[in-house]
Amino acid sequence: MSYVIGILIFSVAQTLAWTQNNAQFVWKWWEDKPLTAALLVGVPAGMAFWYGTKYIVGHTGELWSARFLGFGASYLVFPLLTYYLAGESMFTPKTLACTFLSFLIVAIQIFWK
Repeated sequence: MSYVIGILIFSVAQTLAWTQNNAQFVWKWWEDKPLTAALLVGVPAGMAFWYGTKYIVGHTGELWSARFLGFGASYLVFPLLTYYLAGESMFTPKTLACTFLSFLIVAIQIFWK
């Protein structure tokens, strides 16, 4: 169960990271505020990555599992936020292939013992 908590925390971290890096392209207010974005969003994102890693490694005993699950969470979060907030479709052959591969990576990390 702790890996589920870790994946959820990684999803929050990836949402915050998306916001920190891409808000400048979605909302005009953010376009010239890199320090504000780094302080307001980067610090909580860093903490979420730290705790996500802690839960995953605590469950699996492997840093690689945490790395791949964090990456996989990014492919759960990024396409949704990019489509919903930036209006960019994920439904291109290249993006769909990468999304499929990220789900495969997550499944391997969870189910391969």
